[in-house]
Amino acid sequence: MRFLILGAGGIGGYYGARLQSAGHQVLYMARGEHLRALQNSGLTVHHPEFNFQAKVDAIDQQSLLDRYRAEEFDLLILTIKAGATEAVMQDLKSWLSGATTPVLSLQNGVDNEIAIAAHIGSERTIGGLAVRIGGHIIRPGVIEATGVAQVVMGAWKCAKDHPEIQRDLKSVADCFNRAGIPTTLSEAMQKALWRKLLINNGVNPLSALTGLDTRTLTTDPVLTRTVYQLMEEVALAAEADGVELQRSDIDEMYQLICQFDAIKTSMLVDREKGRPLELDAITGVVVERCRRQGKEAPISALIQALLVNQLKDEDRSC
Repeated sequence: MRFLILGAGGIGGYYGARLQSAGHQVLYMARGEHLRALQNSGLTVHHPEFNFQAKVDAIDQQSLLDRYRAEEFDLLILTIKAGATEAVMQDLKSWLSGATTPVLSLQNGVDNEIAIAAHIGSERTIGGLAVRIGGHIIRPGVIEATGVAQVVMGAWKCAKDHPEIQRDLKSVADCFNRAGIPTTLSEAMQKALWRKLLINNGVNPLSALTGLDTRTLTTDPVLTRTVYQLMEEVALAAEADGVELQRSDIDEMYQLICQFDAIKTSMLVDREKGRPLELDAITGVVVERCRRQGKEAPISALIQALLVNQLKDEDRSC
């Protein structure tokens, strides 16, 4: 198959390398020093169960628009930061308009698929999750990844909305599985995204605020209670989208977090590297969706406010 990775960072680079190593054609869209390293030296991926070093086809966004047509690809995989989704989809709107190629989101948050569908239609939008993976650029052209790196995907918002897409996704899932990417199909993708947000809101902002890894957050008696409270607020927020998360969903995702290795969350890594945080896409969504219903998310709002003010102080000190 022919894949386009839109955002060849830690997550996109890892999955792209898996697909390329299985013999598929992969084009990586990147920028800056990382792009130059990919073009000059290739891509290197270090993972406990997978190592990759090879030349790759890498390109920037403008060159993509100038040199390629969307229909040349079987699947576009969006792995950019959630805050950039709307801008990138706007930039690619005309390029995508004459094609039927679907777009798979493997991003944090619950609003990416909404933005994608607004530009290309829900019939071409595939919801997705990258589960139990940590992936980061450790230097230009080199990615370090950990975890089982599963993928969950499904028609947006759920399988019954677009049964023909769900059928077609079986071949994509088979392709991913054969490439060493454990992949399953979800019949209820919107709910699956909110279940993932239980994890994201549970540990990402708190780790970025405290500088602590996931193991510390879940074993400290005070912090682990805070993690659970942050997850409870996600369940309240989900009701605004008509998604019902049960106590069993919270408990299941909490137990999953407690089984994590002592890893740094993506938000903590972004903060350490001075990159923008996905705060609006994670904690901001929880606070906004609760307020939309006349409810409060006090723990999420507090951590969001503390992080925002810490970042302001850091900016002033620079």
